[in-house]
Amino acid sequence: MKLILTRIDNRLIHGQVLTEWCEYVQADVVVVANDAVAKDHLRKSLMKLSEPKTVTTYYYTLEQTIQVFKAWTASQNVVLLCETPQDVLQLVQGGIPIHQVNVGNMHMAPGKQRIATSVAIDENDREVFQKLKAWGIECEIRPMPQSTIEKSDTLY
Repeated sequence: MKLILTRIDNRLIHGQVLTEWCEYVQADVVVVANDAVAKDHLRKSLMKLSEPKTVTTYYYTLEQTIQVFKAWTASQNVVLLCETPQDVLQLVQGGIPIHQVNVGNMHMAPGKQRIATSVAIDENDREVFQKLKAWGIECEIRPMPQSTIEKSDTLY
């Protein structure tokens, strides 16, 4: 298994964006790592409508994702989708070898500050991005493959 893209996008699977990213990185598999989604049949059903037809998609809890990655032996290009930076940190702490994170979309919400076109974070998010940086994980803000990388230092 080759982890070719780890992406934070609170929408997880949705239309054109994921299709473009999967094509860009030549993905074979998409793993959605999120505790709530793994248990929510309605949300999974809605996301399945937007799954790229060229990849196989799995929906796992964070703990299942850690276990699956430890046991994965197939040589496939994998995109790992997470809803929050907290999810990414838990996966890293669980042993998944993440070296870079693409931050695509984090919606505005009460207590959050917009730091990029499609990214809003609060103090907890900032602390988690600082922890990821301390682990040597590079984070970039880039919504689409052809987009210019936005000021990623604003994450820290």
